[in-house]
Amino acid sequence: MRFGIVVFPGSNCDADVAHVVGTVLGQDWRYVWHGDRDLAGLDCVVLPGGFAYGDYLRAGAIARFSPVMDAVAAYGARGGPVLGICNGFQILVEAGLLPGALLRNGSLTFRSTWTDLIVEDNNTPFTRLYRPGQHVRMPIAHGEGRYVLAEQNSVRPVFRYRDNPNGSMEDIAGIANMAGNVVGLMPHPERCAEAALGGVDGRTLFESIVRSVVLT
Repeated sequence: MRFGIVVFPGSNCDADVAHVVGTVLGQDWRYVWHGDRDLAGLDCVVLPGGFAYGDYLRAGAIARFSPVMDAVAAYGARGGPVLGICNGFQILVEAGLLPGALLRNGSLTFRSTWTDLIVEDNNTPFTRLYRPGQHVRMPIAHGEGRYVLAEQNSVRPVFRYRDNPNGSMEDIAGIANMAGNVVGLMPHPERCAEAALGGVDGRTLFESIVRSVVLT
Protein backbone atom coordinates (compact mmCIF):
# COMPACT_ATOMS: atom_id res chain seq x y z
CA MET A 1 0.00 0.00 0.00
CA ARG A 2 1.04 3.62 -0.32
CA PHE A 3 0.95 6.23 2.44
CA GLY A 4 0.79 9.96 1.88
CA ILE A 5 2.50 11.96 4.65
CA VAL A 6 1.41 15.59 4.70
CA VAL A 7 4.18 18.10 5.42
CA PHE A 8 3.28 21.51 6.84
CA PRO A 9 5.85 24.27 7.45
CA GLY A 10 7.16 23.37 10.90
CA SER A 11 6.32 19.65 10.80
CA ASN A 12 9.03 17.61 12.51
CA CYS A 13 7.55 14.11 12.81
CA ASP A 14 7.01 13.49 9.10
CA ALA A 15 10.34 11.65 8.81
CA ASP A 16 9.44 9.52 11.85
CA VAL A 17 6.23 8.35 10.18
CA ALA A 18 8.08 7.73 6.90
CA HIS A 19 10.64 5.60 8.76
CA VAL A 20 7.94 3.47 10.39
CA VAL A 21 5.82 2.86 7.30
CA GLY A 22 8.79 2.56 4.92
CA THR A 23 11.65 0.97 6.85
CA VAL A 24 9.85 -0.84 9.66
CA LEU A 25 6.79 -2.04 7.72
CA GLY A 26 8.21 -2.03 4.19
CA GLN A 27 5.38 -0.02 2.65
CA ASP A 28 5.50 2.60 -0.08
CA TRP A 29 5.02 6.26 0.82
CA ARG A 30 5.44 9.80 -0.42
CA TYR A 31 5.44 13.26 1.12
CA VAL A 32 2.56 15.61 0.27
CA TRP A 33 3.39 19.31 0.61
CA HIS A 34 0.70 21.37 2.35
CA GLY A 35 0.21 23.47 -0.79
CA ASP A 36 -0.59 20.44 -2.96
CA ARG A 37 -4.03 19.02 -3.67
CA ASP A 38 -3.08 15.75 -5.35
CA LEU A 39 -3.77 12.65 -3.25
CA ALA A 40 -4.13 10.31 -6.21
CA GLY A 41 -2.87 6.78 -5.68
CA LEU A 42 -2.75 6.99 -1.89
CA ASP A 43 -4.26 4.30 0.34
CA CYS A 44 -3.89 6.28 3.58
CA VAL A 45 -3.18 9.93 4.44
CA VAL A 46 -1.24 10.81 7.61
CA LEU A 47 -1.05 14.26 9.18
CA PRO A 48 2.06 13.91 11.38
CA GLY A 49 2.87 15.57 14.67
CA GLY A 50 5.33 18.31 15.42
CA PHE A 51 4.19 21.82 14.63
CA ALA A 52 2.45 23.65 11.81
CA TYR A 53 2.74 27.27 10.75
CA GLY A 54 0.36 29.55 12.64
CA ASP A 55 0.36 27.48 15.83
CA TYR A 56 1.25 30.64 17.75
CA LEU A 57 -2.39 31.66 17.27
CA ARG A 58 -3.88 28.27 18.11
CA ALA A 59 -2.61 24.82 17.19
CA GLY A 60 -3.86 23.95 13.71
CA ALA A 61 -5.89 27.15 13.30
CA ILE A 62 -3.98 28.36 10.22
CA ALA A 63 -2.81 25.02 8.84
CA ARG A 64 -6.44 23.98 8.43
CA PHE A 65 -6.66 26.49 5.53
CA SER A 66 -3.79 24.89 3.59
CA PRO A 67 -4.88 23.76 0.10
CA VAL A 68 -4.14 20.14 0.96
CA MET A 69 -6.86 20.13 3.60
CA ASP A 70 -9.60 20.52 0.97
CA ALA A 71 -8.23 17.38 -0.66
CA VAL A 72 -7.95 15.58 2.70
CA ALA A 73 -11.56 16.46 3.54
CA ALA A 74 -12.77 15.11 0.19
CA TYR A 75 -10.59 12.00 0.58
CA GLY A 76 -12.01 11.32 4.04
CA ALA A 77 -15.57 11.96 2.86
CA ARG A 78 -15.08 9.20 0.26
CA GLY A 79 -14.09 6.80 3.02
CA GLY A 80 -10.33 7.08 2.65
CA PRO A 81 -8.40 6.40 5.87
CA VAL A 82 -6.98 9.54 7.46
CA LEU A 83 -4.76 9.62 10.56
CA GLY A 84 -3.84 12.74 12.53
CA ILE A 85 -1.13 12.48 15.18
CA CYS A 86 -0.71 15.20 17.83
CA ASN A 87 -0.55 18.41 15.76
CA GLY A 88 -2.19 16.47 12.95
CA PHE A 89 -5.07 15.69 15.32
CA GLN A 90 -5.34 19.39 16.14
CA ILE A 91 -5.51 20.25 12.44
CA LEU A 92 -8.24 17.65 11.79
CA VAL A 93 -10.30 19.13 14.62
CA GLU A 94 -9.78 22.70 13.42
CA ALA A 95 -10.76 21.63 9.88
CA GLY A 96 -13.99 20.04 11.13
CA LEU A 97 -13.07 16.50 10.12
CA LEU A 98 -13.29 15.51 13.80
CA PRO A 99 -15.50 17.08 16.49
CA GLY A 100 -14.44 19.02 19.56
CA ALA A 101 -11.45 21.21 20.41
CA LEU A 102 -7.96 20.81 21.82
CA LEU A 103 -7.02 23.36 24.49
CA ARG A 104 -4.01 24.12 26.66
CA ASN A 105 -3.11 21.31 29.02
CA GLY A 106 -4.80 21.59 32.38
CA SER A 107 -1.40 22.02 34.02
CA LEU A 108 -0.57 24.89 31.60
CA THR A 109 2.75 23.14 30.98
CA PHE A 110 4.17 21.20 28.05
CA ARG A 111 4.03 17.47 28.79
CA SER A 112 6.61 15.10 27.32
CA THR A 113 6.39 11.65 28.84
CA TRP A 114 5.22 8.09 28.32
CA THR A 115 1.57 7.55 29.14
CA ASP A 116 -0.65 4.52 29.70
CA LEU A 117 -3.69 4.11 27.47
CA ILE A 118 -6.73 1.87 27.21
CA VAL A 119 -8.03 0.77 23.82
CA GLU A 120 -11.66 1.84 23.71
CA ASP A 121 -12.67 0.98 20.13
CA ASN A 122 -10.95 -1.50 17.82
CA ASN A 123 -13.55 -1.23 15.08
CA THR A 124 -11.57 1.24 12.94
CA PRO A 125 -8.95 0.64 10.25
CA PHE A 126 -6.28 1.99 12.63
CA THR A 127 -7.17 -0.06 15.73
CA ARG A 128 -8.40 -3.40 14.40
CA LEU A 129 -5.37 -5.37 15.65
CA TYR A 130 -5.73 -4.12 19.22
CA ARG A 131 -8.10 -5.73 21.73
CA PRO A 132 -10.90 -3.73 23.37
CA GLY A 133 -9.72 -2.86 26.86
CA GLN A 134 -6.07 -3.58 26.02
CA HIS A 135 -3.53 -1.52 27.96
CA VAL A 136 -0.85 0.10 25.79
CA ARG A 137 1.93 2.65 26.33
CA MET A 138 2.76 5.53 23.99
CA PRO A 139 4.69 8.77 24.46
CA ILE A 140 3.11 12.21 24.38
CA ALA A 141 4.70 15.60 23.66
CA HIS A 142 2.25 18.50 23.59
CA GLY A 143 1.13 21.69 25.24
CA GLU A 144 -2.39 21.82 23.79
CA GLY A 145 -3.76 18.32 24.17
CA ARG A 146 -6.74 18.78 26.49
CA TYR A 147 -9.68 17.44 24.51
CA VAL A 148 -13.10 19.02 25.08
CA LEU A 149 -16.46 18.63 23.37
CA ALA A 150 -19.72 20.56 23.48
CA GLU A 151 -22.45 18.60 25.24
CA GLN A 152 -24.74 18.55 22.22
CA ASN A 153 -22.14 16.80 20.07
CA SER A 154 -21.28 13.11 20.02
CA VAL A 155 -17.81 11.61 20.03
CA ARG A 156 -16.31 8.20 19.31
CA PRO A 157 -13.27 7.60 21.57
CA VAL A 158 -10.69 5.08 20.38
CA PHE A 159 -8.10 5.54 23.15
CA ARG A 160 -8.44 6.79 26.72
CA TYR A 161 -5.73 7.82 29.16
CA ARG A 162 -5.29 5.84 32.33
CA ASP A 163 -3.52 8.79 34.01
CA ASN A 164 -4.96 11.74 31.98
CA PRO A 165 -1.82 13.89 31.73
CA ASN A 166 -3.53 16.90 30.17
CA GLY A 167 -7.03 17.06 31.71
CA SER A 168 -8.92 15.81 28.65
CA MET A 169 -12.66 15.33 28.99
CA GLU A 170 -13.53 11.73 29.88
CA ASP A 171 -9.81 10.81 29.67
CA ILE A 172 -9.98 10.94 25.86
CA ALA A 173 -6.62 10.44 24.12
CA GLY A 174 -7.90 9.75 20.61
CA ILE A 175 -11.16 9.74 18.66
CA ALA A 176 -12.63 8.63 15.34
CA ASN A 177 -15.35 10.11 13.18
CA MET A 178 -18.61 8.19 13.22
CA ALA A 179 -17.65 6.31 10.04
CA GLY A 180 -14.40 5.23 11.69
CA ASN A 181 -12.10 6.11 8.77
CA VAL A 182 -10.75 9.38 10.23
CA VAL A 183 -8.81 8.99 13.47
CA GLY A 184 -6.90 11.51 15.56
CA LEU A 185 -4.83 10.93 18.68
CA MET A 186 -2.47 12.99 20.82
CA PRO A 187 0.04 10.21 21.71
CA HIS A 188 2.75 9.41 19.15
CA PRO A 189 2.49 5.82 17.82
CA GLU A 190 5.39 6.44 15.42
CA ARG A 191 7.69 6.98 18.41
CA CYS A 192 6.99 3.54 19.85
CA ALA A 193 7.13 1.23 16.85
CA GLU A 194 10.56 -0.30 17.59
CA ALA A 195 11.92 -1.93 20.72
CA ALA A 196 15.00 0.31 20.58
CA LEU A 197 12.74 3.29 21.28
CA GLY A 198 11.35 1.77 24.46
CA GLY A 199 8.13 0.18 23.22
CA VAL A 200 6.31 -1.27 20.23
CA ASP A 201 2.64 -0.65 21.01
CA GLY A 202 2.40 2.05 18.33
CA ARG A 203 3.49 -0.31 15.60
CA THR A 204 0.16 -2.14 15.93
CA LEU A 205 -1.68 0.98 14.78
CA PHE A 206 0.27 1.11 11.53
CA GLU A 207 0.02 -2.65 11.07
CA SER A 208 -3.74 -2.31 11.52
CA ILE A 209 -4.16 0.11 8.63
CA VAL A 210 -1.91 -2.02 6.38
CA ARG A 211 -4.02 -5.06 7.20
CA SER A 212 -7.24 -3.10 6.63
CA VAL A 213 -6.18 -1.89 3.20
CA VAL A 214 -4.87 -5.29 2.11
CA LEU A 215 -8.14 -7.01 3.08
CA THR A 216 -10.42 -4.50 1.31
